[in-house]
Amino acid sequence: MRNRRYRPRAAVAIATAVLLGATAVTACDASGGDSPAPKGPSADKPSPKPTPTWDASPNSLAAVGDSITRGFDACSVLADCPEASWATGTDSEVRSLATRLLGKERAAGNSWNYAKTGARMEDLTGQVEQAALKRPELITVMAGANDACRPSADSMTPVAEFRADFEKAMRALRRELPKTQVYVTSVPDLKRLWSKGRANPLGKQIWKLGICSSMLADPDARDAAATERRDTVQSRVVAYNEVLKDVCAKDLRCRYDGGAVFDYRFDGDQLSHWDWFHPSKDGQSRLAELAYRQVKAKNPEG
Repeated sequence: MRNRRYRPRAAVAIATAVLLGATAVTACDASGGDSPAPKGPSADKPSPKPTPTWDASPNSLAAVGDSITRGFDACSVLADCPEASWATGTDSEVRSLATRLLGKERAAGNSWNYAKTGARMEDLTGQVEQAALKRPELITVMAGANDACRPSADSMTPVAEFRADFEKAMRALRRELPKTQVYVTSVPDLKRLWSKGRANPLGKQIWKLGICSSMLADPDARDAAATERRDTVQSRVVAYNEVLKDVCAKDLRCRYDGGAVFDYRFDGDQLSHWDWFHPSKDGQSRLAELAYRQVKAKNPEG
C-alpha cells in the first residue's frame, strides 16, 4: 500500500463527518428507531457476496499419503502402481479424482503424487512441503492406516502423537499455501479388511509377509486375545478419524470426508487379488468416486 501525505484539513473534515454521523445515529436510537430507512441509489445496492471458501473446480491437484494413494498392489504383486491411484492415476478403469476434475489431458500436467508406500502421519509434513513447490489448488490427504498397521497393537502411533503430526503438516501447508484446499479422507475400516480378506487362502499367505500384522496376524484366530487385539486396532482407527475430523474442521479450506471411506462397505471385488488388503483398480475407482462427490458437494458430509 502506498504511503500518502497527511493532510490536516482532510482529517478535520473526516472527523467532523464521523462526529455528525454518530450524533444522528444516537438521536435516531433515542427516538425509538421508527424513522423510515433512507432512500436513494445507495439503499438499492446489494450487500457484497463473500468469497466462497471452497472452490469445487480446482485447476491443479497434488496427493500425499501412503500406499493406497500409490496404487500399491493394484496392478502387480507387492509393487506401486501410481497410474491406478484414486487421486492422480491415469488408468481409464479408475478415472481418478484428477481425471474427473481436470479432464485427462489437463490432469497429466496439473496433478502430482507425493504419497509413499509405508508412510505414516509423521511423514506427511515432508510430503506436503514437496507438494507445495507445485502450488496446487487442491491437496488430497489419505494417511493413518500405517499408524495403526504396526507389528503389534502396542506399537501403534499414540493418538496425541498422531494429532501433533497432522497439525504440524497442516501448519507447514498453510505457511506455503494459505489458500490451497485440502481434502482429507478417513482411515479405512481395517477390521472389515480382515473380515473380507481372510476368506482367501492366497491373501492370508501374503499377510504372513508382515502386512498390517497388528490386525491381520493369525487371521483365523478367534480367541479372546485375538479379538481384543483387533478391537484395539479398530478403536485406534476410530480415534484417528476423530482427529482428522477435528483438525480439518479448524481450517476453513479443509474438507473431511465425513467417514465416507471408513464407512464404505467394500467387498472382494474392491480388494487387490494380490494381497486382499489394498484396493484393486475397482476399489481405487470407488475411492475416486467418493472423493469427487465430496469435492464437488455444496454441502459436504463432514
